[in-house]
Amino acid sequence: MNELAGSISLALGLIAGGESRLAGIVLLSLQVSLGATLVACALGMPLGALLSVGRFPGRRLLIVLFNGLMGLPPVVVGLLVYLLLSRAGPLGQFGLLFTPTAMVIAQTVLVTPIIAALTRQVVDDEWREQREQLRSLGASRLRAARTLLWNARFSLTTTALAGFGRAIAEVGAVMIVGGNIDGVTRVMTTTIALETSKGDLPLALALGAILIGVVLTINAGAYQLRQWAERRWG
Repeated sequence: MNELAGSISLALGLIAGGESRLAGIVLLSLQVSLGATLVACALGMPLGALLSVGRFPGRRLLIVLFNGLMGLPPVVVGLLVYLLLSRAGPLGQFGLLFTPTAMVIAQTVLVTPIIAALTRQVVDDEWREQREQLRSLGASRLRAARTLLWNARFSLTTTALAGFGRAIAEVGAVMIVGGNIDGVTRVMTTTIALETSKGDLPLALALGAILIGVVLTINAGAYQLRQWAERRWG
């Protein structure tokens, strides 16, 4: 009990002291996860909207596939991305393995199915309400998808936050493709796993508290921004 209390006290001291090592790890974590979330939103939201309003062969199969891919095992994604980026892989010539870019790619692969599947559900609701109106205006399905995405923009903030939460909590895939190199690819989750295995509980607890704080702060900020935008633009 005394050991735990001591570890918590040291962890609070690390946070209060603003140690540069902690700051670097947190900053890299945010850069990687926010970058992956933005790319996943750019890919997944239009795809989810098209799956909602589109009618084409294989559509139902794609919906089932994306729903299933929401539960992709991170270590499998990490392995596949590793094989793609390794020297013997098709993208090995770019030298991306064990870099933050490789981590962004792995997280994007994990997050895109989540964004696409959740976007489809949100746009489905909008499509049911506005389908007749859009058809009467002669809107094509592509234009309808763009319009519905815009109309559902406030609801889609929750979708983006779900993707970010998945990205920043990731351990397995980023450890495989990033290598957990100190000062280069070491992020909060991989540091927590490493330091816990080494018995360095104060650093692990400090990063755990910061990770929870970052997620709560971003969610609270997004909620306030959504409320303000809804009041301003309706």
